[in-house]
Amino acid sequence: MTVQTIETVCVTGAGGFIASWLVKLLLERGYTVRGTVRNPDDEKNAHLRSFAGADDRLVLLRADITDYESINNAIKGCHGVFHTACPVIENFGLIQEAAISGTINVLKACSESRVTRVVVTSSIGAVYMDPSRPLHEVVNEDCWSDIDYLQATQNGYCLAKTLAERAAWQYAKQNRLNMVVVNPSVVLGPLLQSTMNASTTHILKYLTGSAKTYVNRCQAYVDVRDLAKALILLYETPSASGRYLCADRVLHRGELVDLLGDMFPQYPMPRKCSDEIMPRAQPFIVSSQKLKDLGFNFMPFKRCLEDTVISLQEKGFLM
Repeated sequence: MTVQTIETVCVTGAGGFIASWLVKLLLERGYTVRGTVRNPDDEKNAHLRSFAGADDRLVLLRADITDYESINNAIKGCHGVFHTACPVIENFGLIQEAAISGTINVLKACSESRVTRVVVTSSIGAVYMDPSRPLHEVVNEDCWSDIDYLQATQNGYCLAKTLAERAAWQYAKQNRLNMVVVNPSVVLGPLLQSTMNASTTHILKYLTGSAKTYVNRCQAYVDVRDLAKALILLYETPSASGRYLCADRVLHRGELVDLLGDMFPQYPMPRKCSDEIMPRAQPFIVSSQKLKDLGFNFMPFKRCLEDTVISLQEKGFLM
């Protein structure tokens, strides 16, 4: 349901998987949205203009978070900012530099414009990647990924997210910036954009049969619609502060493919683990209680999986 508001908010990386749902829901709630994209005329951003309210209350601006002037122009005059953009760089060292500088550019522009609140999308990858943490210990907002471990394992994405979030908290504290951070798990759910995204590829390979085995690993999952709702909830809740884990279910990869196979038996799901020597990985315990304490509820996970696969079919990625 649309609510009346005079607020203008900026969404960085507006054409992405998560940001597209965020833009859609913000428009439905009556916000005026400035979305930053690399090229407003690119056909891959056309879906944003199809949302209800987009004709009157959506402006797409050419901006790059690593270019301060462009991001500052986009944020200037906004009441709030949702920072979802993440640089896509393969180089192990450069992705860290770009993630940190891009985040600081956004926060600096927020400080200059005196925005009411900035909501930063980080990752569970900045939270749970610590081999010294006992398996029975609950993963919550107090946990941080081990930087030495991420460097040693060459985990560029999680390292970039961890370093960028730490830099963000340091900047926010020094500049008294009203910031909250959301740390989502692996994000699934229906696609609004026409292009494939990394987290959905996570299950597409099993459905197409290109992956003959599944890895001996556990991961946490959340629906993209739930994540977008959580981002807005934290923006609209004055008492919200700090970090918020946004994760619904933790599953072994074998459990995930079994669920998909039961729901969609027409696809050649793998039935064998790639590692049958080591013991089966045990799921870690992750808590989103801090988010739930604000009245937040997650949708049924089977609905998330079903809607993801149907979306892949409708978009032509899956026959």
